[in-house]
Amino acid sequence: MKLTLYSDYSLRVLMYVAQADHRVQIDEIAKFYNISKNHLTKVVNNLANLGYLETIRGRGGGLLMKKDPKSINIGSLIKKTEEHFDIVECFNSETNTCPLINRCGLQSVLHEATLAYLAVLDKYTLDDILNRRISMEQVLI
Repeated sequence: MKLTLYSDYSLRVLMYVAQADHRVQIDEIAKFYNISKNHLTKVVNNLANLGYLETIRGRGGGLLMKKDPKSINIGSLIKKTEEHFDIVECFNSETNTCPLINRCGLQSVLHEATLAYLAVLDKYTLDDILNRRISMEQVLI
């Protein structure tokens, strides 16, 4: 399973703003991650509409966290930013053309895997991600 860039950028924006000690500008985030400002503007607007960010307009404005990182569940965020979880064609009954649909066990296995994937994400908050550090010793082993 692969997250869309939209979900990836949503996570990156929240991580950046949550760690900042000032009002953050979209330009600042775009430069840090080397991401298009236009893409980030859409992501930021959505995160504000979902209640994760506070946007302050005008001189001295910027972005602030509206929710505590401990209260932002990663699974919930991903479910709100992903368009769908149709990892194979047969997950979408409107566009499915697979002739094996009624004789194949793959769909149920992949559905179970998708639920397991989301269950893992549901166990973590933004705060968990911000505080998750891997030591070099763990990486080199």
